[in-house]
Amino acid sequence: MKNLRTFAAAATLAVAGSAASAASITEIAAGDERFTTLVAAVTAAGLADTLAGPGNFTVYAPLNDAFAALPEGTVETLLQEENKGQLTDILLYHVDDRVLMAGDFPAGSNYFKPINESERLCITSANGGVTIADGTGEMATVVVANIEADNGVIHVIDKVLLPGTRPACH
Repeated sequence: MKNLRTFAAAATLAVAGSAASAASITEIAAGDERFTTLVAAVTAAGLADTLAGPGNFTVYAPLNDAFAALPEGTVETLLQEENKGQLTDILLYHVDDRVLMAGDFPAGSNYFKPINESERLCITSANGGVTIADGTGEMATVVVANIEADNGVIHVIDKVLLPGTRPACH
């Protein structure tokens, strides 16, 4: 984990220094200590410039604790160069190419297609909250909604979304 923290800190500085806009999704994430693992992953996958560029993006941003909850060694393995494709697929599962504010999610459960087009998310909006079922059927909760950026919006989630079989909307 120490190497991951060092890499995350270096990635945060690199991304913060190269962000196209002070209010891009990349810049917001790089400036928030809750997202150091996400920033490290986005940088390792080569997606930092994309998320700093013109949008429209909705990013479901897992907290550091969400990455820490993955099985031991998962994050370090995904950050290795030979696993860049798998890391990219997972990260693109967290991004929609539209700006979707929390109020834009229709009531009930509905499928949404992230940029990783081979996958689906089941997003449920009910009782003033939003949850997201991933390909494993596990649920993430949006813990902070509608962090606006120049190129989109960030919804902070408490779980890393993982591709798999289609989640059942209920």
